Amino acid sequence: MGTLKYIVGLALAALSMFSCNNDASLQKYLVDKQDDDKFLKIDLATSLLQSDESDFSPEEQKVLNSVKKINVVAYPIKGDDNGNYDVERKKVQAILANEKYQTLLKMGSNKQGATLKFTGEEDAIDELIVFASDNEKGFAVFRLLGDNMEPDDLVKLMTSIDKGDVDVSKLKSLGGMFGDMDMDLDM
Repeated sequence: MGTLKYIVGLALAALSMFSCNNDASLQKYLVDKQDDDKFLKIDLATSLLQSDESDFSPEEQKVLNSVKKINVVAYPIKGDDNGNYDVERKKVQAILANEKYQTLLKMGSNKQGATLKFTGEEDAIDELIVFASDNEKGFAVFRLLGDNMEPDDLVKLMTSIDKGDVDVSKLKSLGGMFGDMDMDLDM
């Protein structure tokens, strides 16, 4: 009977360790920053990005429908806020270093740069993340959530943005923060 109690106790302890996973996740980080006034936050359903003049082909509409939601959290540097900026930037970098986030593209220098990561399969992306940082302006995390988004389709979505079919005016509050960064991604 004593051995059974010991085994049950060990099993419960192991179960509690697995169920209380304290691993940092990007979703948890973004949710935690929703009430922090140091951050700019935007959460959009993709239906809000369709402008009145949108003229989507059926294929473009399918692409837009594969993207369900866009989350943006930005940390602009104000005054002498470099200490907090570094702490928060390193938190995001540590989260994105997790092997579940696969790198598509990395570019920049020691002072500014951008990283493009994803979760899911290469031909069926569930989450696309852009992490852009500038040591003088701050950083931003752009997160597109979807269902089996295809990389070719995401390129078509970028083309729709260039044509003006996708209304990105909701994201203008972030525009000045990274306006000087040379981050044209020609795919």
